[in-house]
Amino acid sequence: MNSRFPKAADRGLAGCRTCGKVSPVTMGCCPRCGTHLHLRKPDSIRNTVALMIAATILYIPSHLLPIMTVVELGDVTHNTIISGMMTFWRTGAYPIAIVIFTASILIPLLKIIALSWLCAAATGKVHPSPKTLGRLYWFTELLGRWSMIDIFVVGILVSIVQLGNYMSITPGLGAIAFAGVVLLTMFAAMSFEPRLLWDRLDDMNPAAPDAPVEAATLESGS
Repeated sequence: MNSRFPKAADRGLAGCRTCGKVSPVTMGCCPRCGTHLHLRKPDSIRNTVALMIAATILYIPSHLLPIMTVVELGDVTHNTIISGMMTFWRTGAYPIAIVIFTASILIPLLKIIALSWLCAAATGKVHPSPKTLGRLYWFTELLGRWSMIDIFVVGILVSIVQLGNYMSITPGLGAIAFAGVVLLTMFAAMSFEPRLLWDRLDDMNPAAPDAPVEAATLESGS
């Protein structure tokens, strides 16, 4: 069957996911490094959806449970992501509040939505244009780079602000849940097979017959 968007998979060629060498998938393993060859990641959609469901489940407690506990002169304060953001906003530290909202609330939610939409596109439930698919996948990869800001800040505070009996900061269960959300969405993005999106384009764009293509090639060469 001819494809309007020719791919290496149509010729039985698979790229090694370890060293990048392209070899016939019938070889089973990469001749260079021995990695198993697959035309597409096995069970990509199923694994991605499972990881996204787990990330969604952890997303709620990550914002309801305290992300850190501050003990100052015997006074114990539990801070969640949302309460910390509101505290900075009320004190006029608007840039910090906006960064917390963007990195800790908005970005994980957008990544979950974007990956869910990509899975829907890969399974044919939605039919966007190739340009839209490329931009959305690039955007999803970009979001992952800014997902660990809160955990990074908490780690710095825990290691620096330890003033004996006067003040101490310890991470809470919210930080563990939020780290779980970040890790699960990272693994979900890694398990997703973007080439399934381009495979779906063949269904959206029927293959053109060979004759017109060959005729156009001869005319361009004459």
